[in-house]
Amino acid sequence: MSLEFSDRLKELPPYLFVEIDKAKRAAIAEGRDVINLGIGDPDYPTPPHIIEALANAAKDGGNHHYALDAGMPELRGEIATWFNNRFNVALDPETEIYPLIGSKEGIAHFPLGVINPGDKVLLTDPAYPAYRPTITFAGGKIINVPLKAGNNWLPSLDKIAEYKNVKMIVINYPNNPTSAVATREFYEGLVNICREKNIIILSDMAYSEVYYDGEKPLSIFEIEGAKDVAIEFHSLSKTYYMTGWRIGWACGNKTLIASLAKVKSNYDSGIFQAVQVAGIAALKSPAEITEDMRTLFQDRRDYLINGLRGHGWKIDPPKAAFYVWAKIPKGFKDSMSCAKAFLDQADIVATPGNGFGPGGEGYIRMAITVEKDLINEAVERLGKIL
Repeated sequence: MSLEFSDRLKELPPYLFVEIDKAKRAAIAEGRDVINLGIGDPDYPTPPHIIEALANAAKDGGNHHYALDAGMPELRGEIATWFNNRFNVALDPETEIYPLIGSKEGIAHFPLGVINPGDKVLLTDPAYPAYRPTITFAGGKIINVPLKAGNNWLPSLDKIAEYKNVKMIVINYPNNPTSAVATREFYEGLVNICREKNIIILSDMAYSEVYYDGEKPLSIFEIEGAKDVAIEFHSLSKTYYMTGWRIGWACGNKTLIASLAKVKSNYDSGIFQAVQVAGIAALKSPAEITEDMRTLFQDRRDYLINGLRGHGWKIDPPKAAFYVWAKIPKGFKDSMSCAKAFLDQADIVATPGNGFGPGGEGYIRMAITVEKDLINEAVERLGKIL
């Protein structure tokens, strides 16, 4: 009997972060002192009050059954309260909010509810690698929309308006990998185009609370008319150091939410209810939790950039997210050879820009999710090869 992968899997390249993790593990197995600036996984533990909420809820046998697909009403209500406080936007907890087993899961399932084989989907380039397979699995035809440094890593609205017969566009601000933030003018233009052309907007806002210098990123729903065409995905992972807990939500247009709900009802049985209780506790957290998180990452951002500038590497500071996105230094021919040199010569894991799409070539991404002493060590090591 001959066994092989399906054609849809054969079409996919190796998942970037799995390959990076393999390279890191191989280096560690050789006894090398590796500093991991690759995958963006916050190094601080989840706040104690959230852990305590989970522990107490896990002891309650009432939470051990299948969860409701739509999540606990208390969780949806708390999401609505948090969203209104943060963005001054009202959401209906019954029809405009849907809890997820992490926002990545929801983004993976959503295209199955709205994309038919052959539908055109605009995808910014570079982009978080997980978007591409979700569209491919749904049978969508991906059209890359370039992001350029000269346009502050925002897609051209004129270019978007030129495309014909487009079903959906995927955007992500604050952006991974570029750390760019969308302006109100961009969102207004995008919403107007998409309403006119009947294009669905999938907005991924996983980094909404990781921003610097007091400049809060906007939700697309702060723009009039956005609820007509948009669905937005949020996550507790980055905001409350909960990457492994897998809890987030989708919100927005009630028809788009209903399509996602129908897909998910056929794939999973909801979030473990004790984790939902912990999510409620997280959303009720004092403001100091996220304020301290932003201070921590901004301090690390400045520490890394100033250190590398001291070695002649000119880097613009990110406005949000916990990534430094930089042109590869002089002397390297491409992003992959740069990342390989960092690992081979300095035992530093960084992410090559071309792993995020052709538009990322010539750049490298470094995560600031390690302590300052490791950042300092990384700067010293890189100084020897720059």
